[in-house]
Amino acid sequence: MIVLEGVSKSYDGGATYSVRDVSLRVPKGGLLVLLGGSGCGKTTTLKMINRLVEATAGRIEVDGRDVRSVDPVQLRRGIGYVIQGSGLFPHLTVAENIAVVPRLLGWPAERTQKRVEELLKLVHLPPGEYIGRLPRQLSGGQQQRVGFARALAAGQEVLLLDEPFGALDPVTRVELRTEFLELRRRLGLTAVMVTHDMTEALLSADLIAVMNAGRLLRLGTPHELLTAPGDPYVADLMSTPKKEAHQLETLATGNGPGEPHV
Repeated sequence: MIVLEGVSKSYDGGATYSVRDVSLRVPKGGLLVLLGGSGCGKTTTLKMINRLVEATAGRIEVDGRDVRSVDPVQLRRGIGYVIQGSGLFPHLTVAENIAVVPRLLGWPAERTQKRVEELLKLVHLPPGEYIGRLPRQLSGGQQQRVGFARALAAGQEVLLLDEPFGALDPVTRVELRTEFLELRRRLGLTAVMVTHDMTEALLSADLIAVMNAGRLLRLGTPHELLTAPGDPYVADLMSTPKKEAHQLETLATGNGPGEPHV
């Protein structure tokens, strides 16, 4: 469904590269997580898929079409895009935010209204209660739910997500991530998600692409990366959730820092 072959991005004519020679494949219905620290190239890679950033070299295909053969505006209307903090238009109601792409595509008002109501139900926001609200009248989690609904409004089957849960509190983050993963499986969406959170990547992905300094270091399933990282940087990343799990287990047994010793 999504294919990158030798994809690179340079902003200075090739003197330096933000992304260098990345090749990967996301099967239909799969979720790929781009994982790595700040500045590793993961967000640039994501944005090259829908041409928010134009690749310097290489080839990108979405559903069998070279993205360069498609008008970039039309390409983006056919690919759902979710960012941290939802990115809703503050002056538009929930319904108007969700309806942006259908209206640009010329959908009839009745069809658009029906789609808005369907999607609000799908993201667990009762239409009668939320359809006329403005973004400022919503919690962070509710705003992000509307962001998901907007990304799917025109029936998009491909979804790009850039740190979609990063601005949420821990409880809401886990709740919304669980709902998103269920929704993605139910709709059969093909998705690419950016995160720097190792635990989130391991619990969400079908495939994880670990990037560092613009290069793809390792591509594999969560199990493969945990059991055979194949690179010192990847091994260090994968050790973090293991260490945290061990520390939590220690605390639960009453032997952690600050516990009284007798």
